[in-house]
Amino acid sequence: MKVPVYTLDGGKSGEVELPSFFETPVRKDLIRRAVLALRTSRLQPKGTDPLAGLRTTAESWGVGHGVARVARIKGGSRAARVVQAVGGRRAHPPKVEKVIWERINRREKRLAVLSALAATASRRFVEERGHVVGEAEVPIVVEDKFEELGKTREVREVLEKLGVWGDVLRAKKGKRVRSGRGKMRGRRYKVPKSILIVVGEDRGIVKAARNLPGVDVATADVLNVEHLAPGGVPGRLALYTVSALRRLEERFGGE
Repeated sequence: MKVPVYTLDGGKSGEVELPSFFETPVRKDLIRRAVLALRTSRLQPKGTDPLAGLRTTAESWGVGHGVARVARIKGGSRAARVVQAVGGRRAHPPKVEKVIWERINRREKRLAVLSALAATASRRFVEERGHVVGEAEVPIVVEDKFEELGKTREVREVLEKLGVWGDVLRAKKGKRVRSGRGKMRGRRYKVPKSILIVVGEDRGIVKAARNLPGVDVATADVLNVEHLAPGGVPGRLALYTVSALRRLEERFGGE
């Protein structure tokens, strides 16, 4: 499969042969499983103190008082130590022994990444995710000078000339306040995912593009399935540099 190589002016400077793994069959089920495994690997086991709610001198009054025979605080009548007491211990608290990681085989994870890479080369999958593609061919491949851009204004001008700036505006327009308690915990806003920029080496592009809504920048060496298929949905609009394709071919052996 050959795709054109775009210049920073939006013109075409030639063609490049995509690695053979861009023709891998898209396995949605495998991609979702790999994303789940990646997300759960970041979870930290949590539990409670085994003696929580039990450090008290409360004792039952026994029988003959017309009240339940639960432990009660000395000097008062408030129940303690039992689960049904107000402010008492929890019946089934979280335990550190709980299995929270979703494991996945190494070869399955590799196949999921290749499958997600192939989805970025399919216009149907990219449009199903809701991306604004324009007239550019997917995947979008640009020359290596793109990695040297150091200003957000320069990145914007290139994306406008490639016809994909509308996808960044879509992400900006879709920014909204998160529902629930997350608003109080450092994640107040939710922003839709936009363009994924894959480079061979960071020569200034990360700092230039990091403030654009929904835009992510990743080097080919650390690219994973969550970059390519956020939320387990394949078909993210991706922009590759020529050196990034070369690094990916070295990493995955062109298979």
